[in-house]
Formats: sequence, C-alpha cells, structure tokens
Amino acid sequence: MVACSTLAVPETLSIPIDEGFALAADAWGDPAAAPVLFLHGGGQTRHSWGGAARILAGRGYRTMTIDLRGHGESGWSPSGNYGIDAFVDDLKLVRGTLSAPPVLVGASLGGVAALLAAGEGEPKFCKALVLVDIAPRVEPRGVARIGEFMRANPDGFASLEEAADAVATYRRHRSRPKDISGLHKNLRLRENGRYYWHWDPSFLAQRGNRTPHREERLRDAAAALRVPTLLVRGKNSDVVSEQGVHEFLQLVPHGEYVDVSGAGHMVAGDRNDVFGDAVLAFLEKQEE
Repeated sequence: MVACSTLAVPETLSIPIDEGFALAADAWGDPAAAPVLFLHGGGQTRHSWGGAARILAGRGYRTMTIDLRGHGESGWSPSGNYGIDAFVDDLKLVRGTLSAPPVLVGASLGGVAALLAAGEGEPKFCKALVLVDIAPRVEPRGVARIGEFMRANPDGFASLEEAADAVATYRRHRSRPKDISGLHKNLRLRENGRYYWHWDPSFLAQRGNRTPHREERLRDAAAALRVPTLLVRGKNSDVVSEQGVHEFLQLVPHGEYVDVSGAGHMVAGDRNDVFGDAVLAFLEKQEE
C-alpha cells in the first residue's frame, strides 16, 4: 500500500513532444509499480481522472493522468495538428517513458487514441484496455450535442457561476453542484477578466473533421485486440448506445462490459465511486 501522503499530492510531470511543446501530467504511487495511464476526452483535462487515479494508486498501481495536446496545461500544437493520429503518436511517446506495458484507460477522444494504439500497434503495447463510453459506433446526436456545448460560449464567461450553469445545462441528468470551485482547473482566466475553456480553439475547429473511414478503422482495431478489454458505458449516455455496445462485443468476444447507472457520457465525473470500483475489479482479475 502506498503512503497516504504520496497519494494526496501527485508528482507533476512534463513530457516533451517533438513539435516543440510538452504534455502536462500528474502521477501517483510507486514509480516501480504496474502503470495505469489515463487519457481524457476532448474538451476535458487530466483532472477529470484525479479521483480514480488516487483510488488505484492506493491499491498499489502507478497511475498517470495526462492533459492531451491542446488541453489543460499541455502545449498547443504550433501547426494546429489535432488529427487523431497526432494523439496516437503522443500516446506512443508517453508509452515509451514507462518501465512496463501500461493499462490504458481512455474516455471518448482518449479512448479512440488508446484503441487505435492498442489495436494497430505492437502486441505488447499495453497490458489491458479500458474504454470509457466510447466504441467504434457512436450516436451522431450525442456527438453533436457535445460539439454544441463546446461551441456555445466563444466569448467566455463573466464568472465561474456562468460556466457552472453551462455545464449543468449539458449534464441534464445531474443536479448543479453547490461547490463549483473545481471549475478553476478547467478554465483559463484571461487579461480581459473573462473565463475561457482550456482547449486550443484550433482543436475545436478540427473536431468535426472525421474521415469517412474512421468507424471502419476503429472496428478493425477493435477486432485486432488481444489484450484484456473492458468497456464502461454510462447508462444515460447518448454517445454510446446499447447497440454500439453489442457491436463492440461482437468485435471483441473476450471483452467485458459494465453499465454504470446514474452516469452519462462523463462516466468518471458522474459516478467516480462506481467507476473506480469497476476498473479496480477488472484489474484485480488480471492479477489472478
């Protein structure tokens, strides 16, 4: 068991990228322990995984959460390179800094990168794969709703309260939290006194530019998976449907599936306790 003091404050890391910027990361636990690498979704930051990362570190894992390029405290691509292969390449670079094949835990965009890296890469790229509310088949209406939210306030917010109201409108299945101080980690306060979301506007401009063969590529990557795989879906998700889960499990017959009640697309944020328990149970099964 790792000491509580080690888990309370993460080690902050900076991982250089060939394009001349760096990825920001937090790490918990013994550096020699089995690694678990968390990759957030588009529009999120590494802080969305903080609770789950601490839970797993407390059970003996070395956990690492990363801000994807163009997000949070990571650098912005000088050339505006936010195609999916750029995220996959970044993941490969981070993987090269680890002492052993990690368990990859990826949500949405991070899950797509993890699936492609695991399914198209070398067999020992990762030890196991956890996909969080993402599958080759996604529902256009749910994806469009995410895009609408991300584009809704280009001029920012006058206060944290305004930003919290915007989040509450998107997360309709959850009540607005009383404590909104955590939003500071997801916003940048600019010189004009307004708060803006943490992503590079160039990322948002490219977000809808999906190639026609993307779903086919993801299906091929899923069919090629040979590592233990878990799909975690929010029961209230409008991005991954039950049909999408069914099709995924046909592609990955050895895959496991957990449906988290009370959660939407932001599974870890909606039900972090249930999510952490589900991932921990999956990982402990691999150690048997």
